[in-house]
Amino acid sequence: MDGDRENLRPIRFGFLVLPGFSLMALSAASEPLRAANRLAARSLYEWHLISPSGEPVPSSSGFRLQPDGGLDMTVRFDAVVVVASLNVAEYRETAVFRWLRQQEHRGCDIGAVSTASLLLARAGLLKGYRFTVHWEMAQDLTEEFPDLKPSRTLFVIDRKRFTCGGGIAGLDMMLALIARQFGSSLAAGVAEQFLHTHIRSAEDTQRTDIIGRYGTTSPALVTALTLMENCIGQPIPINLIAARSGVTERHLERLFVSHLQATPARFYQDLRLREAKRLLSETDTPLTEVALRCGFTSLSHFGRCFRRAFQQTPRQARRHMSISGK
Repeated sequence: MDGDRENLRPIRFGFLVLPGFSLMALSAASEPLRAANRLAARSLYEWHLISPSGEPVPSSSGFRLQPDGGLDMTVRFDAVVVVASLNVAEYRETAVFRWLRQQEHRGCDIGAVSTASLLLARAGLLKGYRFTVHWEMAQDLTEEFPDLKPSRTLFVIDRKRFTCGGGIAGLDMMLALIARQFGSSLAAGVAEQFLHTHIRSAEDTQRTDIIGRYGTTSPALVTALTLMENCIGQPIPINLIAARSGVTERHLERLFVSHLQATPARFYQDLRLREAKRLLSETDTPLTEVALRCGFTSLSHFGRCFRRAFQQTPRQARRHMSISGK
């Protein structure tokens, strides 16, 4: 989609929304196109909303949007963007994957926002490309596709693929595409329309750094927290974390209690339990596998810890989240 398009027809986007899609991600990826048309006073872009069946599908917040059509639409797209969010871990609709491959064969650029990069991987569309995915889904993707390594950056544009971590990252990604297609001045004008005073680059990271999230500048504490976050499934012994952080185990405990009001062991366990709660709410992963993926070798121990932390069993939590739609 690069190059001078002054005298060409509008670039045509198709936004494929899947059950549980993020309204924020859809808006962030589509609204810049509308604003670009408005500022340019002509139709630089066209867009269509698609669902697999052509029927409305629920967003993650429960709102439903009426699509323009389904996978049988005859519109020829220049780019297709898959928009997802929750429930993506269990999504395996072969008709959708086949349709995406057909779009690629027609020369279409393929994009994904939030967790939808996992679906591009399942469709076989990420091999040989750089890409990113929402940070919560990165481990799931690499476990299912060990040969694929998602970037931790905000967004990635690599030839015929463009992916972002979701949320408002889609805005930055689309601004980068607008800049490539119609110039940086137009992209800056679009950003101003949304009061987006700082356009983030593709190299910016998805998550607030450890210092920002935990409010600490202690080098030892930052190292320890980084190790814990990176080793959910195979917990590192606290004495080894202390050694790698350059302090004694006793000193590390003082740092945790002082800054985070919890011992290292309790904080680490709570971190793993929060990941377990996410897996229970967003996937159908069996309880035994959830426990193992969060570093609990015993299902009974996992159940006791989970109940102590959340006042309900893992099974009750999954049933409650299913009923509430969360």
